[in-house]
Amino acid sequence: MNQLNITKRAQIISALVEGNSINATCRMLGVGKHTVLRLLEDAGCACAAYHDANVRNLRVNRAQCDEVWSFTYAKQKNITMEQMEQGAGDCRTWTAIDADTKLIISYMLGDRGASTAQAFMQDVAVRITNRIQLTTDGHRVYAEAVENAFGSEIDYAMLVKIYGASNDGESRYSPATCIGCRTGVLSGNPDPKHISTSYIERQNLSMRMGMRRFTRLTNGFSKKFENHAHQVALYFFHYNFCRVHSTLRVTPAMEAGLTDHVWTLAELCALLPEKKPNAQVDKNLVLKALEREA
Repeated sequence: MNQLNITKRAQIISALVEGNSINATCRMLGVGKHTVLRLLEDAGCACAAYHDANVRNLRVNRAQCDEVWSFTYAKQKNITMEQMEQGAGDCRTWTAIDADTKLIISYMLGDRGASTAQAFMQDVAVRITNRIQLTTDGHRVYAEAVENAFGSEIDYAMLVKIYGASNDGESRYSPATCIGCRTGVLSGNPDPKHISTSYIERQNLSMRMGMRRFTRLTNGFSKKFENHAHQVALYFFHYNFCRVHSTLRVTPAMEAGLTDHVWTLAELCALLPEKKPNAQVDKNLVLKALEREA
């Protein structure tokens, strides 16, 4: 990757954030697999660090949270304890979105348990400076996590969907039909008109379309948890700063006041650390050293 120029790096990143797999990116651009993976690692780390440092002090009126399922290496039922300790198995991507600016406020990878929910909601809370209205689905761990993170300074409601029985004869991958929903107010006085998870659920679809690793029923899933995390960080940075939202006509970061222009992929690449070229070995010095040993 040391010999890749900015243009080639931008092409690789563009392919990755537009839903191409690692192997497809290699074939399209004529680069090696290890080169793409090293660039993905550097870009993922740089994007995660930039998001953590700069997506803060936000003024948010309405936020929505959800978690989307994926897996690395193999599904949970097919892995051993040793593989699970290395990050294999089911993985949830927890996401919080600003319903007005469409900005991704926070994201986190982990299981679906209470400890991950607590850490995620704490991270959401420290990035927002004002009282917000929050909507989540009916996952029970949200209730305590939101209370611990925000206390009483939040207008919080759950939206619980009601599903009917699955139809006989349909594939086991077909979801049950949603036949209705109910809402429950857990804190404050949320506006009933804005108790919704529509934007975050649409974001979940965008993730599955924009990252090959999230595509169902394919062999493009992540083989390593680290690469999965790097791709998620790269995707969310590109979504916030580089991709113009069709309804906003600007990027979410511009709408939220975090930047004044659409970031190019060349600017994204400028965040990557500069690496010094590998030192060249002087063959004459090696031969002289071997002669002395002889």
